[in-house]
Amino acid sequence: MRKIIKTVFQKLEGPKDCGVLLICGQTGWNETGRKSTGDRILWNPSRFSCLSGIRIRKAISGCSAAHSILITEEGKAMSFGRNEKGQLGNGTTDQVDEPTLINDLKEFTAVDAACGRNHTLVLTDHGTVWAFGDNKNGQCGIGQSHPPSVLHPSKMAFRGPRINKIACGAEFSMIVDRLGQLYSFGLPEYGQLGNNTDGKYFVTSTKLGHQCVYKPIPISCFVEKSRDGVQPVHGVCIVDVACGNNHTIAMDSRGRVFSWGFGGYGRLGHSETKDEKVPRLIKFFDGPNRGASMIFAGSSFSLAFVQGLGGLYLWGQNNKAGEANMYPKPIQDLCGWAVHSLGCGNTSVVVAADDSVISFGPAPAYGELCYGENCKSSRKPKEVTLLDSVRVLRVACGYSHSMFIVRDDTDDDKKELEKFHLFSPSSS
Repeated sequence: MRKIIKTVFQKLEGPKDCGVLLICGQTGWNETGRKSTGDRILWNPSRFSCLSGIRIRKAISGCSAAHSILITEEGKAMSFGRNEKGQLGNGTTDQVDEPTLINDLKEFTAVDAACGRNHTLVLTDHGTVWAFGDNKNGQCGIGQSHPPSVLHPSKMAFRGPRINKIACGAEFSMIVDRLGQLYSFGLPEYGQLGNNTDGKYFVTSTKLGHQCVYKPIPISCFVEKSRDGVQPVHGVCIVDVACGNNHTIAMDSRGRVFSWGFGGYGRLGHSETKDEKVPRLIKFFDGPNRGASMIFAGSSFSLAFVQGLGGLYLWGQNNKAGEANMYPKPIQDLCGWAVHSLGCGNTSVVVAADDSVISFGPAPAYGELCYGENCKSSRKPKEVTLLDSVRVLRVACGYSHSMFIVRDDTDDDKKELEKFHLFSPSSS
């Protein structure tokens, strides 16, 4: 008698705890990263008035992004911010100042999202990915470059195993399936897709172009470089991935970390500034008690938390006036802190560790460090005293804004939250 084996489909889940969203930093979304800073800066953490009674499970933005995605307690996706390429998924290119439900995704349960400079990916509990926004270089992964701006969520052109992880660079994207296979698509400049090419070709005798990738392609080659040459690294099962503007770092199930793409200022951690076109092992994390447990990427820098060493390590450059770290170096002021969430902006870093929030970043800063108007930047890690009275569950950063999910379980929690400024963009 034939034995019938049933496969139980296990849905993906987002974070289990929810809370109230606080935001600070630049909220003049069309001025973000441009010459005019405008006057829409929140120097103190504030609550959105339109989110009254709505609990947030996760907030997502990106180091090159002036837009954000929120995932509610019920798994509904909301968007707000810059929308010049349709990256908010609402069918228009109009800026949206307040978090607004993405109607085309209301029938789905969102568990995660990723934001590039002008494009967005949303991951559902069934492991499918919906993309919208700028698609000029194929970064939406829908199989073609037309339309150049995807105004409504479109299902990614992928037929493999369900997706577990997603990440966006400025103009490219990465996904990881449930088997630990990594895929890339979008602009191949600097080798940032990890497919052993920068995609350059001559459009005319005097003009260079890039052969973009319009749907996910697997990354199958991981290498280790030494004085003896280049050796393949076997048994790689990717469990996490993070993207800067033009580089990527990925972590496997053994805590090994690989990096590739633009090598400027040491952001790849290989003690040199050479671009890498395939994932290259960062030797620092390959050893006893050196395996990473979390990885993060800013615009031109990278970070990893190493549980075995009890420290947060940074390489690359987040301060243009300072020296670059050519290889992972510990952030001494954060040694011994138990990091549980971290966000990277263009140059700023916000960390939730133990029961505190710590941030640092050089000038100019636009309120994303959450120090208040009297102290706008700090090159060294500094505690955010404005959040001392609340418990921050998770943090996230955009180009120059920060978001905090704050616990609201008890009456005392709610009482403290009521003390924060109520922000109504339409009336500011």
